This record gives sequence, C-alpha cells and structure tokens, in this order.
Amino acid sequence: MYLTIKETAEYLNLPEEIIRQFIQEKRIRALFDGEQYLINKEQFNHHLEQMEKLKKSLEEEAHEAIPEDIDYKDED
Repeated sequence: MYLTIKETAEYLNLPEEIIRQFIQEKRIRALFDGEQYLINKEQFNHHLEQMEKLKKSLEEEAHEAIPEDIDYKDED
C-alpha cells in the first residue's frame, strides 16, 4: 500500500516537512509518479515493531522492584 507525504506524516505522527526531508536524504524510499511522492507503507513495519518492543521493555523495567542495597559495612 502506498501513502502520500501527508498520509505518511499522519501515520508516523511527524510533520510533513520532516517526511520531505527524509525523502531528500534518502532515509525514506519513495516513488515520484510525476505529481507526488508515493511511499510504501511496509517499509515502516519493522521500525514500528521495534519501537513497540522497546516501549514494552521500558514499561516492564519501570514496574520492576528496586533491589535492596547491599550493605558492605557489615563485611569484615
């Protein structure tokens, strides 16, 4: 499925100007059909999956109990 720059910006929750910049820098692959750039939505799936994994990992880490401090003063 192909998206326009506007649709891509909405999908990634980024400003349209950033999407245009990424296209110029070739950080996002796009096709130009003579009128507008078209961007394949599938190229973002891996990135979005990785971001979800990172988000879950950070949430789990935030809910972990803090280990007790080891009292080194008792060692002789």
